[in-house]
Amino acid sequence: MEYINIDDFSKIEIKIGQIIEAEKLEESNKLLKLRVDFGGDDLRQVLSGIAKWYNAEDIINKKFAFVTNLEPRSMLGYESQAMILASQDENTNIVSVLTPDKDVSPGSKVN
Repeated sequence: MEYINIDDFSKIEIKIGQIIEAEKLEESNKLLKLRVDFGGDDLRQVLSGIAKWYNAEDIINKKFAFVTNLEPRSMLGYESQAMILASQDENTNIVSVLTPDKDVSPGSKVN
């Protein structure tokens, strides 16, 4: 494991986003295309490889943690403008997306 210092960590912007639309991409068996509200006028498209563990219709209106200052990335002709944070159990391979335990507003920063 390579350690980073607090200055490196402070460069990562993590915010709570609320999924307002979600659909499974027919071109992929693992990608969901999400429309995510990060507060104000900040609506973004996010592609996430969570389709094996989450149905698109089950995550609409739910809030999750996202890295919001990653360089946009193109996948299958779609641009992803953030990255949802998730944990994968090394024994079962189950993926669990990170969600706040209290009702916070979209765009709230994770410190």
